[in-house]
Amino acid sequence: MPPWLRALRPKQWLKNVLVFAAPGAAGVLDDAGDFATTVVAFVAFCLAASGIYIWNDLQDVAADRIHPTKRLRPFAAGTVSVGVGRAMGVVFPIAALAVAAATGRWQTVAVVAVYIVVTLSYTFGLKEVAIIDLLTVASGFVLRAAAGAVAVDVPMSRWFVLCITFGSLFIVVGKRYAELQEVGVEAGTRATLDTYTPGFLRMLLSASLAGALLSYCVWAFETAEGTDFPFYELSIVPMIAALFRYLLVLERGEGSAPEEVFASDRVLQLAGLIWIIIYGVAVYAA
Repeated sequence: MPPWLRALRPKQWLKNVLVFAAPGAAGVLDDAGDFATTVVAFVAFCLAASGIYIWNDLQDVAADRIHPTKRLRPFAAGTVSVGVGRAMGVVFPIAALAVAAATGRWQTVAVVAVYIVVTLSYTFGLKEVAIIDLLTVASGFVLRAAAGAVAVDVPMSRWFVLCITFGSLFIVVGKRYAELQEVGVEAGTRATLDTYTPGFLRMLLSASLAGALLSYCVWAFETAEGTDFPFYELSIVPMIAALFRYLLVLERGEGSAPEEVFASDRVLQLAGLIWIIIYGVAVYAA
């Protein structure tokens, strides 16, 4: 993969699949027009996220060079110049807004713009503030889900929003916990790692996991009202399996790169596939 393409972190685009969550739950992805619009919103977020990753890496060049794995990133390794990176960091967010406008809804542009502002604020200061850094990163996932909803004009229930929020916090806190376990404070590149302790992060993991499970269960039962078959309720089982499996991964000292865990852990993938099948049947076939 060319260094400039690696600088865009294409593996991280997996996170943007959340754009499909609200349209998928609303049962509109079988409509060609709504599906195409959701894909456009997905592309917009990929462009926006890549632009932010570039600025984040440019800010962290010095720290990345002493990190055991991040030192291989293009800017830290010197395979892509800082000047080229700055140019890419300007072009990609602008391109993201232009693509978002192609959905034909100003709300999509607004959500992408808010995402860019929030994540840039994180890059240039908020990542050094304990707790705020976790909430800021988690908000990015919520905005991804919101982008899909506004792009095709479908509502998001309160329990859906809570589920995404707590689930995002679970992933973000887990990432910090894994980083602290893997490289410790001395070798880390995050200013807040010297503030957090394993015990504190475990408490946050427990709280966010409980919130995600509770809100998903309520959402599933609420959505199932009036249906003949318990597919929504059955989807709770693979969801629990996936969350617990990820918690086990974290306890093993892994998880500092969630996208790599999702791409390699077969049990997690199986739980996700079963969930997609059950929920897909509930929405589109039952």
